[in-house]
Amino acid sequence: MQGVRLTPTSYIVLGLLSWVAEATPYDLKRMVAGSVGNLWSVQHAQLYTEPERLAKAGYLTEDRERGGRRRRRYAITERGRAALREWISMPTDDFTELRDPGLLQLFFGADPAELASTQLHVHEEKLREYEEVRARGSSDAPAGPRLALEAGIGHEREWIRFWRRLAKG
Repeated sequence: MQGVRLTPTSYIVLGLLSWVAEATPYDLKRMVAGSVGNLWSVQHAQLYTEPERLAKAGYLTEDRERGGRRRRRYAITERGRAALREWISMPTDDFTELRDPGLLQLFFGADPAELASTQLHVHEEKLREYEEVRARGSSDAPAGPRLALEAGIGHEREWIRFWRRLAKG
């Protein structure tokens, strides 16, 4: 088994597979969309290539259907669990990556008040979505996703405050 450099996408795949018995790349895409995709962007193509790369390195097992669509199903190995545990146990000092199209337009001279009305709508909708997720959640949900959701709610409230200020001129 060869050593590979593990990336944030690697840890997303390992983390999601640590929660389920097995998954196809399509399953991973759906899981990302309903969870970690709210705080980390992952290109869908990576969710098809990364599991295969991790399987070749021994972090996952791969089972391919013999007939039909010949789907690949992946499961995490002990090596994958150990890598995930090690990564989780080492607090990061990396600074936040901010990739916000509205701020990019603002930076390059978009009219703040005009942009603000659109951005307000975007962030109010996302806040509503997050609050609905929180309302549907259960008290026995894992702490990590609950805390990340609370951070997302705070983040959206701050963006709404910022864009409201710009909308007023």
